[in-house]
Amino acid sequence: MRFLTALPVYNEVDYVVAVVAGAQTYSPSVLVVDDGSTDGTADKLVGVQGIQVVRHPRNRGYGAALRSAFALAIDQGYDVLVTIDCDGQHQPQLIPKFIEAIEATGADIVSGSRYLRRFEGDNMPPPDRQQINAVITAELNALLGLNLTDAFCGFKAYRTSALARARLTETGYAMPLELWVQAAALQLKIVELAVPMIYLDEKRSFGGALDDAEQRLAIYREVIARAIRAAGLPRSPAVREPSAQEPAA
Repeated sequence: MRFLTALPVYNEVDYVVAVVAGAQTYSPSVLVVDDGSTDGTADKLVGVQGIQVVRHPRNRGYGAALRSAFALAIDQGYDVLVTIDCDGQHQPQLIPKFIEAIEATGADIVSGSRYLRRFEGDNMPPPDRQQINAVITAELNALLGLNLTDAFCGFKAYRTSALARARLTETGYAMPLELWVQAAALQLKIVELAVPMIYLDEKRSFGGALDDAEQRLAIYREVIARAIRAAGLPRSPAVREPSAQEPAA
């Protein structure tokens, strides 16, 4: 199975080199999508050998960076795309676990979950993030017939054949919610894989209106409603299989 690991990056000068090096240790091919960084991240990437870099001339949003990664993985004929955030929350050594899970289960999406189990050394998430995650995850499950425990974890493995069927339009942090709606509409097979809860910077900003928890929740709900209308749901729910074998703590 030929796979690519992609890192969406925006102003991650403190973490990017270490996270990319970790990804290179566990993945034969690495892509960095630099979403218009202005803090020196681009300069750091110049000295990194053996990776592909796609640079957006201006900041377009987390969802736009992921969509660029999706398009490249499809165009270059990879079987699977692994996505990992570049803020230190995700452990690159778990990349092989995601590949094992997608091979073993036949899933279209293996999605990391920080709430399937506790790991020794887990951090506590910021209260507003935990609450909004719980609310949105429950609403997605009720609306779409899913059985998710973590709607927002960016550590995932996707079959590119499934990504090629999706029609994504969102560019911001809410794009993964649009993807869940389309996964339900397309009846994709979803498996969750337990990952540790790591927060290195609990005060990290979303930017703009999303920094207000109430507005963030309202925006997320608006995106879900729009995606459901666009997909013509209600339809048959996505297939949700039991969780894959959890990685060792």
